[in-house]
Amino acid sequence: MSPSDKIVLNNSISIPRLGLGVYQSGRGRASENAVTWALEAGYRHVDTAAIYGNEMEVGAALKRAFATGLVRREEVFVTTKLWNSDHGYDEALRAFDASYRRLGLDQIDLFLLHWPVPNRRLLSWRALERILSEGRCRTIGVSNFMVHHLEELLGSAKVPPAVNQIELHPWCQQRDVVAFCNAREIAVVAYSPLTKGMKLNDRRLATVAREARRTPAQVLLRWSLQKGFVTIPKSAKRQRIIENAAVFDFSLGAEQMAMLDSFNEEHHVTWDPRTEP
Repeated sequence: MSPSDKIVLNNSISIPRLGLGVYQSGRGRASENAVTWALEAGYRHVDTAAIYGNEMEVGAALKRAFATGLVRREEVFVTTKLWNSDHGYDEALRAFDASYRRLGLDQIDLFLLHWPVPNRRLLSWRALERILSEGRCRTIGVSNFMVHHLEELLGSAKVPPAVNQIELHPWCQQRDVVAFCNAREIAVVAYSPLTKGMKLNDRRLATVAREARRTPAQVLLRWSLQKGFVTIPKSAKRQRIIENAAVFDFSLGAEQMAMLDSFNEEHHVTWDPRTEP
């Protein structure tokens, strides 16, 4: 594998398996620099959202990278998301237009429902299907959808979601959701794969890292990739961005994977959507 390796989604669009998340990267040069450093390190996937407040910065960094020849537009996959307050049919259309303007790209590669907002998400999905048909977005999907949310959506959708982006790491494996998605060819995208740093000092993880001669963060990312997840670590620090991309020249053995699998306790370090109706 390499940072630019891809998987094929259920609509034949390819998505790079490693991406840069820009949550809390801030506005201005911090986010622009993070995107540039990631592209230099080989990343070809950038994940932002309207609520992150840095779509404009992501777009500016990408346009500069295209202009300087660092990458070509067709090499880079860009994801953004619909925020909760913008759910509804007309509201979602307007919100997409705003994200489209801020990013300033010819197309958005992937547009997600950020959260399964009750009573509004099906209306929003209809809007995403329209956006897809108009060609301004290449594929559509969801985030933080649990099995019951996905069952509801699939019961009425004309276009099934291509991805479901959920919190995933050894302490929060959400195996029921992953199994459901796998059975229905919905790609799983892992956010917070580094547990927001909360578990990087775990002694059991440290043991695996010593065996692999890698950092704990690299072990967590490699676990995620070997599970088959598209993986989007977040960092605004250049050295961490480079370190997070250096996970394609080693692999974890079966015993090491089993050890990491045994950590599961369904502990969310972010929001927990399981109780959302």
